[in-house]
Amino acid sequence: MKSQDVMLLLKLVSLKRQETTEPAALKSLLGIPDDWHSWVDKEISFSRAPSDEDWSVRGLENSTGISKSQVSGALRRCIAVGLAHADRRSGRLRANTQALIGLIIHGVKFVFPAQRGPLVRGIATTFAAPVLAGKLLTAGQHPDVWEDASGTLLGQRVEPLHPAVPHAVRRDPTLYAMLALVDAIRLGRERETALSASILEKYLQGHT
Repeated sequence: MKSQDVMLLLKLVSLKRQETTEPAALKSLLGIPDDWHSWVDKEISFSRAPSDEDWSVRGLENSTGISKSQVSGALRRCIAVGLAHADRRSGRLRANTQALIGLIIHGVKFVFPAQRGPLVRGIATTFAAPVLAGKLLTAGQHPDVWEDASGTLLGQRVEPLHPAVPHAVRRDPTLYAMLALVDAIRLGRERETALSASILEKYLQGHT
């Protein structure tokens, strides 16, 4: 299991969610206001439903920034262990969300630990991201960010789950929300982890 495996599984969840949820409704669910971005180039688009190309290795490379060889390897590993499967009707890859929930809640903090670093400019994550904003009071600390040249928020650097995370989240607000929740689980204390895990579990199960 590698970090890109988890990221790609979340991308598959995002693509499936976009199949069944209207763009405006999806934006509302994620709590993203029209004028909110913590980066300069606004690459988020709610204008179209995903196509078969988005599920292809090339499509996943373009949308996530993960190389084709890494995408291929990750998908093979996930299929081999039952974390992903092809939909019988459409042939599109689907994540095993129940298994993914267990992996993230019980394993990601130990397999892919994270620490806070120096102050940098970047993209908001954990409780600074829209999906968690206002959910838990913080003791005046700097916000957590993924370091990125296009980021506009000054905060403490958090090593992303995968180096391509800043590229991917600028193109997919659904993935952004889930990766911010994963970071909160990787970094949070017991209360923070429990809250983030609860939101992520409901989200992965389609209850939000």
